[in-house]
Amino acid sequence: MERGGREKSERERLVIGLSGASGVTFGIRLLEAVRELGIESHLVMTKPAEMTIGYETSTTPKQVAAKADYNYSVSDFGAAIASGSFRTAGMIVAPCSVRSMSEIATGVTTSLLTRAADVCLKERRRLVLMVRETPLHLGHLRSMAALAEMGAIIMPPVPAFYAEPHTLGDMVDHMVGRALDLFGHDWPQVKRWGEDGSKGKRRKKGA
Repeated sequence: MERGGREKSERERLVIGLSGASGVTFGIRLLEAVRELGIESHLVMTKPAEMTIGYETSTTPKQVAAKADYNYSVSDFGAAIASGSFRTAGMIVAPCSVRSMSEIATGVTTSLLTRAADVCLKERRRLVLMVRETPLHLGHLRSMAALAEMGAIIMPPVPAFYAEPHTLGDMVDHMVGRALDLFGHDWPQVKRWGEDGSKGKRRKKGA
């Protein structure tokens, strides 16, 4: 057993939030990735996220929820993930809308998604926000700065062209994998700089 009596065999828990910004495919793919990695997923979606799923994908909110091990109503403040005593590795909000980001930054949370994120901050757990907005005004930037000072990681989904993506799916996979890197997980779909034998390879001394 680990310190605190936790069984080593217990699956890691990760909270995944989908808010109403464009880019719900990042959250959907993240759910698939954590399942492949054997991580226990706890999902919460906002109502705008459910609408965006209909606009941007061919799946339904119910089908997306089925990809998670546990799914919570956005209004369920009695859910496990609303309490710091429920141990998790942290949370990824993918995508993260400016509204959700702003609530988290102020601590004035009105949904389970932002409450779960607030729990991560107060418990000093990793919180990754894949903020989807551009261009950004000063208020957005100040909220991001405040969150960074509180310990959150601001991670806009920016494509990496050195990975030579051929499809949107390739770009999505890369960003999902990079988000999981922040939790110490190596998802095989990520193409990493310097690991391709023909590109980005460091020269050996004397070469």
